Amino acid sequence: MTTRQLDSELFGRDITFEYSEHWVGYALLALRLIMGWTFFYAGIIKVVNPKWSVRQFLLFAIPEGNPFGGVWVTMANEWAWLLTPLNQVGLTLIGLGLLTGTLFRLSAFFGAMMMMFYWAAHMPFDNSLIFSEHMVYVFLLFGLGAFGAGRILGIDAKLEQLDIVKQNPRLKILMG
Repeated sequence: MTTRQLDSELFGRDITFEYSEHWVGYALLALRLIMGWTFFYAGIIKVVNPKWSVRQFLLFAIPEGNPFGGVWVTMANEWAWLLTPLNQVGLTLIGLGLLTGTLFRLSAFFGAMMMMFYWAAHMPFDNSLIFSEHMVYVFLLFGLGAFGAGRILGIDAKLEQLDIVKQNPRLKILMG
């Protein structure tokens, strides 16, 4: 089992720690697949249900005292026609991107953005002042993107070998 040392600077302090290269790969792959399935399943069950709409959630599931209450009502009444398919397709495509490791950082970014909206919609929280499970998803996706988890048995590893990506290295920011 190979052990590596990571040297980094965090909040202006030098940090060093050792990690098992072998187990990090398994852990990142497992987390990527679990997050991918979570998003994909949440999206596909909405896609196949012709009666599903964001209206029910936005009008009836937002906790009383939510600081953005009026925003959610406006979204439900004026934007449900757009937000319903965006939510359905967005969750499904984000899930597929995470599962397959395709355009992983782009998928992780949009997944984190969706979770930020869900986090805001669930305020105030029953068991916390600031954080909910949605923020766990946000930071988990951030960490997976930082590690380039889409390259671990993912399609991004192959996409990065394409000539168009080699000629346009900025495309790599979407992958990894």
